[in-house]
Amino acid sequence: MKMHAYLTLALVLLISSVNVKAESTVGYFGFEPDIITNYIGQSNKKLGYVRVTVDLMLNDVSNIAIVEHHTPLLRDAIVQILSKEPEETIKSLTGREEIRMRCAEKLKGLLNEETGQEIVREVLFTKYLYH
Repeated sequence: MKMHAYLTLALVLLISSVNVKAESTVGYFGFEPDIITNYIGQSNKKLGYVRVTVDLMLNDVSNIAIVEHHTPLLRDAIVQILSKEPEETIKSLTGREEIRMRCAEKLKGLLNEETGQEIVREVLFTKYLYH
């Protein structure tokens, strides 16, 4: 009889934890197409390019329409950040993370200025290619 009680309790706990996860309101927004821009090469005569797939983790799925409306502003901010980076930063893992954090800070700030809300939770680089 005790085993049955333990199994019932485990099942109740499992179901309640699934319900908590289902109530999450986090949303995701992906920029289409990928962001492609030039960066400063080692010599001023050489330009490289970087192609980044950027996804935004939003605090609430209901904010997707707001982000879609402001997409041109957000894309421009990302391009501005990437295009000013030197080759060494673009090609290093620590540089990539610094760029991602700068983009997150900038996008959060821009959307906060435009809407008065904290919309973006995180900026994710799901593809990052350079040449």
